[in-house]
Amino acid sequence: MENSVDKPEDGLVERFIRYMKAERNASPLTMDSYRRSLAQFREWMGGQFSAWQACTPQHFRSWLYLAMEQQLKSSTIRLRFAALRSFYNYLVRYGEVTVNPLADVALPKARHPLPVHLNLKQMEELLSMPFRIPPDKKSPPWLPYRDAAILELFYSCGMRLSELVSLNANALPDGEECLRIVGKGRKVRLIPVGDYARAAVRKYRDMAGISGVMPLFISRLGKRLTGRSIQLMLDKYLRLSDIPFHISPHKLRHTFATHMLDAGADLRAVQELLGHASLSTTQIYTHVTKSRMKEVYTETHPRARATAPERSRRSNTP
Repeated sequence: MENSVDKPEDGLVERFIRYMKAERNASPLTMDSYRRSLAQFREWMGGQFSAWQACTPQHFRSWLYLAMEQQLKSSTIRLRFAALRSFYNYLVRYGEVTVNPLADVALPKARHPLPVHLNLKQMEELLSMPFRIPPDKKSPPWLPYRDAAILELFYSCGMRLSELVSLNANALPDGEECLRIVGKGRKVRLIPVGDYARAAVRKYRDMAGISGVMPLFISRLGKRLTGRSIQLMLDKYLRLSDIPFHISPHKLRHTFATHMLDAGADLRAVQELLGHASLSTTQIYTHVTKSRMKEVYTETHPRARATAPERSRRSNTP
């Protein structure tokens, strides 16, 4: 049951969300995530909740222990507490509380699994798939060219799915070699587009009659293609390919970054191309390239591995 402080306290949260949008350029997804995390904590508190100002470090530690007992991913836990910490930093800044009660709450370390990516042969196979399967007679003739253009752009630019679906037809005028992308936090960046991707986009656009401010990638009904539709398209080609694992559009972004670094690209340049705010986010790809380097070294260097008798002999050498 709601108590007398519910409305003003909800007002604090909404003021914080408006602040995140206006002052921090937070994306709608971030704002929704933060609002949900704050609501989850308040729901867990139940009748113990009287005001945000009355919450103590022990309340947050208890919620943390519950999340760990439920074996939630460390990334999920850290995301929840990022919302709470940001909220209380806001409350401190505007004089609603004097100290942040989460300042000394220790969180589980973030785990950074190596990104899954396609090797060059697998990527080339995927790029060829739209033209390797018989076309559906009921589909417009431009459909495989649309799919090819989507795959080429993902691999050429490393853009996010949300960035790709928001493109309009005039995003890459003929003769231009860069895309203007509006990414997270409404930050704008320019991404070079390779010859293959530019040619694929131009061919599709001409065949489909796409121009001006129309959506660049459309469905059979002429509507802007959704992220879900692109994933389904990708799933279709993966089923028909020899690629042995599932791939999402985001994993194509991983593939772009890994292949760039494998070929000697500068880490900061890849950071700019991906639109990462922090270099540490991009550095996870260096672990992938190091793993690949070790694999190549082990497979190719004549003295990378000793035979069993040699290992035994060396271990017994004084």
